[in-house]
Amino acid sequence: MGKYLKETPIRSLATLGRSGELAANILRYTVSDTIALRLPLEEVATQMWKLLKVTALPALLMAVPIGAEVSVQVGGIMNQVGANSLAGAASGLGVVGQGAPMAAGLLMSGAAASAIASDLGARAIREEIEAIRVMGIDPVQRLVVPRFIAMIAIAPMLCIVIVAAGVAAGLVISANVNDVVPGSFWQSFGSFATPTDLVFSVLKSVIFAALVVLIASLRGLEAKGGPKGVANAVNASVVLSVFCIFMTNLVVSQIQMMFFPARLA
Repeated sequence: MGKYLKETPIRSLATLGRSGELAANILRYTVSDTIALRLPLEEVATQMWKLLKVTALPALLMAVPIGAEVSVQVGGIMNQVGANSLAGAASGLGVVGQGAPMAAGLLMSGAAASAIASDLGARAIREEIEAIRVMGIDPVQRLVVPRFIAMIAIAPMLCIVIVAAGVAAGLVISANVNDVVPGSFWQSFGSFATPTDLVFSVLKSVIFAALVVLIASLRGLEAKGGPKGVANAVNASVVLSVFCIFMTNLVVSQIQMMFFPARLA
């Protein structure tokens, strides 16, 4: 027990150090390759398509129940207090502020992180990563950077899709179930949901995307022990990504409330 308590913090700090080093290398190669016009655009486009295939449809399917649930739950309370006209505000604050970025982050941590970790992990156990290093190529520059750019590019798309579908579902439920006039819905939506909320929503999704790529890439590149090692890397990537997304969402939301407090527009 004592040995475990002694070694675990050391291993955790070592993992944080490797994560910081990987993040610095990703940013360095991204900036330098962009300036030198050496970005593998074809590989980036390929990775974007692969990631969109595993996240776009689930994003749409998740957005509809999120928007509907907000409208149903809040609509029941508003009916009791006679405030049906504020149904749009609930969709604006719930879907745009929290639901959309969290749904996008969870999708990326579940589908995209597992795809990245399994791909890099399979290459690692087949010693392809070491072969790339032997040829004088940095695997971070060759394999991780295109996935990082692709994930950063699709994150705002997923967030906007979820916002649009979630708000549309909330409007349909409010108008057909809670007898809310569509004009009243949009009026209260525009009064409470500001462009700042949408900007922070997209910003959260981009930060979540960066965290997902960083965690999945680190676990994938360090995978060892055959297929079991790849499975462990995928599992660790998903779990750690979800945890980091929740903690980051809390921090960013608090920063938003400190500097951009919610108010009637």
